Amino acid sequence: MNEYRREELKRLFSESLREREDRYVIQDLFEQFPTITELMDVSEQQLMSIKGIGVGKTRQIIALLKLAKALTIPTHDQVSIRTPKDVFDFLEPELRYQTKEHFTCLFLKTKNRIICKETVSIGSLNAAVVHPRKVFRAAIKRCSASLICAHNHPSGDSTPSTEDLILTKRLREAGEIIGIEVLDHVIIGGNQFYSLKENGHL
Repeated sequence: MNEYRREELKRLFSESLREREDRYVIQDLFEQFPTITELMDVSEQQLMSIKGIGVGKTRQIIALLKLAKALTIPTHDQVSIRTPKDVFDFLEPELRYQTKEHFTCLFLKTKNRIICKETVSIGSLNAAVVHPRKVFRAAIKRCSASLICAHNHPSGDSTPSTEDLILTKRLREAGEIIGIEVLDHVIIGGNQFYSLKENGHL
């Protein structure tokens, strides 16, 4: 994180925890978790390993991080998806700090309005295991007219892998049989995205 962002976060944490910015608790926190990604992914056990951070402060920090995430993630009420950029704008705030692949589906009604968003699978650092059966079971449950798949590449490279292309083909074929169209599969990597529909894979 840049120096301005770092100092601003330090200030917010010190105010929330009622600790001076130069206290070792704040200093240790930002030394052990120097990037926003690391900070957002911190666990209770990691926080409590820092001298001066007990159960109470741990709960405060976790609540503060959850609030920060909630305030940056758009709600899906009345949101229409018309382009791959809309998918990126909707999901990127939630996926930007994830260190594992999250395979997410946007289930849509008519006029491409979002019924709901559901994370179907969470994988390792570079792989999410997804079965079409799980995707379409959720789509049928939500009475979806169509759906859009998306997942993140924690590496920051949005280029699809061979496995991504194979999965997209299987999802498209399953959707044709069931009658729920797969409109797109969008891969998000860093500040970039790759639409398999726009690039001829759907």
